[in-house]
Amino acid sequence: MTKTKWAIDAAHSSVDFSIRHMMIANVKGAFHNFNATIEADPTDLTTATIEFTIETSSVDTRSKDRDAHLVSADFFDVENYPTMTFRSTNIEKTDDGEYNVTGDLTLRGTTRPETFAVTFEGQGKDPWGNEKVGFSATGAINRSDYGLTWNAALETGGVLVGDKVKINLQIQAAKAE
Repeated sequence: MTKTKWAIDAAHSSVDFSIRHMMIANVKGAFHNFNATIEADPTDLTTATIEFTIETSSVDTRSKDRDAHLVSADFFDVENYPTMTFRSTNIEKTDDGEYNVTGDLTLRGTTRPETFAVTFEGQGKDPWGNEKVGFSATGAINRSDYGLTWNAALETGGVLVGDKVKINLQIQAAKAE
């Protein structure tokens, strides 16, 4: 199959994350506004081109106060950095339908290489005849690498917010017209 352009079906996709809180639990969140440009043969991603953009103001942790803090200058600083982006630079096949996708992640004005494990979940037609593909991706970043260093010491030792952010994407895309 040749490279095809794919458009994210946002209603059937998600961008989620989790981070340690108070050193005893994980807090989950999501970004609701995101988009991507994908040019790929879904059965062989090694030649794909992937560009992903997330609106940082769309963060949702199910707590209005926490979300307000996350969009402030202490964290995402959405006034100065309204988006985070990922652009693939290298894709390596690791198994059947499994890939390591490396690219440049830009967050808060800092760009660093990051690698995500990506799985091709399948391809088919929806009831209206539209060609669809599915992918999942997982990875982790250190928030301090991107200048997200705000924290608070705990009385019992340790810190309020962990450094490692686990990321999970579920992507369904439609063949672009």
